[in-house]
Amino acid sequence: MRMTLAMAMITLGLLEAGCDRHAGSADGGAPPQKRPVVYVVNYPLQYFAQRIAGDRAQVRFPVPAGRDPASWLPAPDRIAEFQSADLIVLNGAGYAKWVETASLPPSKVVNTSASFSDAYIEATGTMTHSHGPAGAHTHAGTAVTTWIDFRQAAAQAQAIGDALTALRPGQADLVGANLGALRDDLLGLDARMKEIARRIGDTPLIASHPVYQYWARRYGLNVRTVTWEPDVVPDAEALGELKSILTGHPARVMIWEGEPDSRSVELLGSVGLASMVFNPCGNVPQRGDFLTVMRQNIADIERVGASP
Repeated sequence: MRMTLAMAMITLGLLEAGCDRHAGSADGGAPPQKRPVVYVVNYPLQYFAQRIAGDRAQVRFPVPAGRDPASWLPAPDRIAEFQSADLIVLNGAGYAKWVETASLPPSKVVNTSASFSDAYIEATGTMTHSHGPAGAHTHAGTAVTTWIDFRQAAAQAQAIGDALTALRPGQADLVGANLGALRDDLLGLDARMKEIARRIGDTPLIASHPVYQYWARRYGLNVRTVTWEPDVVPDAEALGELKSILTGHPARVMIWEGEPDSRSVELLGSVGLASMVFNPCGNVPQRGDFLTVMRQNIADIERVGASP
């Protein structure tokens, strides 16, 4: 009888322990969710998403090094990776044309520039040219380099933060704190650039490529644009077009996306133009990160404001 009672008590204890374990799993003791997979279409969005999510998400940017993400065309297997992600982060403004025909699941897509879509800039002209292996493309249509207006960059970061919070509500505090720190950095860039732009005033500038529209508008800069590549020495026709612009727009500085060929620098020097780099940082930089590149850009452009 005692043995039977003891066995019954042991059995009851095991049952209660099992129930406790089951209740713990149902109430908040559940194993942690897997990290969501987030695919992005350019490096600034990768940087923003990584800053905001920390180690709580797998952020993937599949564009090869040295390629322009705006004109990159992914293979079908890459598109399938985007489609299977938990979150697909787009730049909007017509950036990465392939997304328009890729059948991306709408429930997974966040257009980070949607909040200021009414302020998109329509690019003028129909100049078609090549970026190395990416092939020929045109700059007609909507201007795409939204993030070098740093106030717009902060809005894009906010859109990513909102999407991550919706995806993982339990991580709202972490996301909010990280987003706040990132926004502080971006708005700090904005304030610094505005200060320098006031010193630059209406000084004429030449941009080597039509990617600076939002930057020029936000900071009130007087920019005219040609379509030159850093690694291509301009021919006589291109130089003639530049000279024609300079007659009515007497700039002393050309702003490049990347480090120009030394022969181009020498050629510009012959017509009184210095060369300066303001890297939009669409792809992963060789050194540093988005924030350090933008700080260097601003430090370099400050020299224009310091010029007599």
